[in-house]
Amino acid sequence: MDRDEHRMNMKTLTLWQTIAGYRIRLVGLGFAVMICVGLSSPSYSQTQSAGGSADKLHGDINPRDFAGWFEAFKARATPSELHDFLWAMPKGGDLHLHITGSIFPEWWLELALASSKRGYAYFTRVSMNNCAMKGNRSAENGVMTTEPVTEPIYFETIDKPRFAQLSPCAQSEFKALEALDEQEKKAWLSSIRLDHEGEGRDEFFERHWQRLGDLTANPYIVAEGLARNALAFAEEGLHYFEPQVLAEGYRSPDGAPMPIEASTQILVDRMGEADVQSSGIRYRFQQSILRFLPDAEDRLARAFEIVAQEPMWVAVNMVGREDNDKGHPRRFLEPIRALRSVYPGVRLSIHGGEVDEPNEHVRDTLLLGATRVGHAFNLISDEPLLQSLRFGPFLMEINLISNLKLEYVARFSDHPFPEYLRLGVPVALSTDDRGMWDTNMTDEFFVAVHHFNLSWPEVVQLSEASLSHSFLPEEERAERLNAFRQALEQFMQRALSDEIAIEPTMYKKRRALMCSRYEVCETKSSN
Repeated sequence: MDRDEHRMNMKTLTLWQTIAGYRIRLVGLGFAVMICVGLSSPSYSQTQSAGGSADKLHGDINPRDFAGWFEAFKARATPSELHDFLWAMPKGGDLHLHITGSIFPEWWLELALASSKRGYAYFTRVSMNNCAMKGNRSAENGVMTTEPVTEPIYFETIDKPRFAQLSPCAQSEFKALEALDEQEKKAWLSSIRLDHEGEGRDEFFERHWQRLGDLTANPYIVAEGLARNALAFAEEGLHYFEPQVLAEGYRSPDGAPMPIEASTQILVDRMGEADVQSSGIRYRFQQSILRFLPDAEDRLARAFEIVAQEPMWVAVNMVGREDNDKGHPRRFLEPIRALRSVYPGVRLSIHGGEVDEPNEHVRDTLLLGATRVGHAFNLISDEPLLQSLRFGPFLMEINLISNLKLEYVARFSDHPFPEYLRLGVPVALSTDDRGMWDTNMTDEFFVAVHHFNLSWPEVVQLSEASLSHSFLPEEERAERLNAFRQALEQFMQRALSDEIAIEPTMYKKRRALMCSRYEVCETKSSN
């Protein structure tokens, strides 16, 4: 093919989607291709490798060879077509997500109602009758506390034992979850989703978790939420995820505390079932603490103990609003040093720099011993540190949609992510609390590509960084990287030579945030 013919084919690049089959067709460079979600999944790559057919593809292409095609594709693709492509693309891992913030509202409702089979029952506040409620349990980022709720809020959800302890006046404010009418259900679902103008970090930190309330103390709901996230992530091509999941703090239907041996067994057993295992995705858990509580040091010590004892828990995290000055990183410097003298090999991935003012939180978080920093949004204001972090070894966990929804940026173009990436600071994309944003990992990649014009090597670099900085054992980490690279190579080869259909699946759906901000849906959501 001569240069003029090559240029002509580049100009004829088109992409179309058939609504019924969710198919995308890529025409250009003298080829036609349909890309399949299945080839991007870990299970697909493993099946192909086991059969031997994938071996013919190995070594024939690399991400840099694909870069020119990707640039032409971006220039011609509609937002919907770009989103389809990124859905089908193999991805690395999600290293930063709170599991109770990653369960979609419709899942919460379905699982809460289904838990009646195990003896659980839930009530939610639908009216205000000026009744006193003292000593309410509350939660933030899924970390249970015993702090009293200072003022009542609509749709706070409590379990049957707590409901039974209320005065008749207080009980009159609540309604059984299964008794909600359609309007109340819609309002309940909306109450744990950031879906209205003006909702931001106060709504999220001070109300969302309190509304979930006792639901987060049901280990069966959390276990099923974990499994659904695993299956959904596998369908969009992820090879690994590392959610923050509490090992303890759960309760039985009668309200009694559940022993850690029982709760961890429930969580691990559900993730060991055939559907999750056959999906091909791998996982480990982090134990998190709420950093600004009065007893945070005690909780930190317990978290170290859990990670040292529980095989599936691989790291400690500290969560909670950083603009609450009681949770600043240096508060934990001496406690962590003392704990490190007792517990070998406990790794730290800590929230740091999730504030929109300059401070030294990222610097101090690294001083604590973290090898990964969650958000690192204000790292941009610590220029000497930013310079020193170029080319590793620490990873910054970037949450683009979260930072927009919680109003750390007014628009995506204000985010420092591309500066970090192109300076050489190791970064990876993550979803944070995707159930409350109504998003998925594809959406994070879409935002990054759409707003920051990522090259193909940059897209691949993000996935590889997430896997190479995971807290998997070394051998398993290498296996995940190899599986990802094989799947990616197959994906690129097929994009250059084959026709493969994108089939509709249980989890392939455009979520509300994408529909409301971009032309990726047939009809825009009202959210």
